[in-house]
Amino acid sequence: MTTVDHSLPALGFIGLGVMGRHMASHLSRAGYRLSLYDIDAAAAAQLAATLTHARAASTPADVARHSDIIITMLPNGQVVQQVVQGENGLLAELRPGSLLLDTSSSEPWITEQTAAALAARGASMVDAPVSGAQWGAEAAELVFMAGGTDADMARVRPLLDCMGRATFHLGGLGAGHAMKSLNNMITAMNLLALSEGLALGTRLGLDPAVMTDVLLQSTGGSWVCQTHVRQRVLNRRFDDPFKLELMLKDIGIGMELAARQHMPAPFSGNGQQLWRAASLAAGPGASVSELVRWVEQLTGTDIVSASEPPAPA
Repeated sequence: MTTVDHSLPALGFIGLGVMGRHMASHLSRAGYRLSLYDIDAAAAAQLAATLTHARAASTPADVARHSDIIITMLPNGQVVQQVVQGENGLLAELRPGSLLLDTSSSEPWITEQTAAALAARGASMVDAPVSGAQWGAEAAELVFMAGGTDADMARVRPLLDCMGRATFHLGGLGAGHAMKSLNNMITAMNLLALSEGLALGTRLGLDPAVMTDVLLQSTGGSWVCQTHVRQRVLNRRFDDPFKLELMLKDIGIGMELAARQHMPAPFSGNGQQLWRAASLAAGPGASVSELVRWVEQLTGTDIVSASEPPAPA
């Protein structure tokens, strides 16, 4: 049984989905007391029952009442803002000196607005979105991209170390969310180019499994090539837990940042239109892997390998 350490700050955790439930579990195992909240009350209750010194909270305000540092892992900045400022939100019961650590993939300009509301109540904020997907959350191998003051970073770094393998402090508040959107925008364009190249190679009679081997030993290799082709495409599962619509959202954040800097980004802009078309075709809730299936449909070419047949249904 994990022994709770009362010298550690009391934590709140809001957002217990694919990522958040694993992140909260690592903090519990490190000895932190936790107040847990999710829009799905059953999810909070079920997780609290499996952890030591964790409780399910009834509202975000209930979380704030019991927490020194509150961590959010939510779909976007608007949801974070609602959790902070909405009815029964964090501001209703926030302790002076509290800190909000937002690990969501959020819009930097909304993060700045949320931070201003927190500052008016004597609280601070750090934005620290993640890379590493579900497996990174499960294994405590996440990479955090953080923005905030040095003092606030010092407060949250032990928490980030519990949940991940690396933390990069990129600058002031909002810098982490800017980096996250750019990371995902680059990843998205890579997956698009990879899918098109594999489809063309397959049409030419090349085995996409062997193509993947070549790419991983050559300059065309990438993280998505290493983690997606065999794991999601060749087996025909198309089941990455990350949602296509969330990737499109992050591309949109990157493009908005470019627009605010009056900087052209034509390659990513064209890619954004293609991702938007794929999202419309796949529908709400679709896996990011459906981008590859959309490329297959567009090109009339299934990326299948004779040497690696599809997994059983």
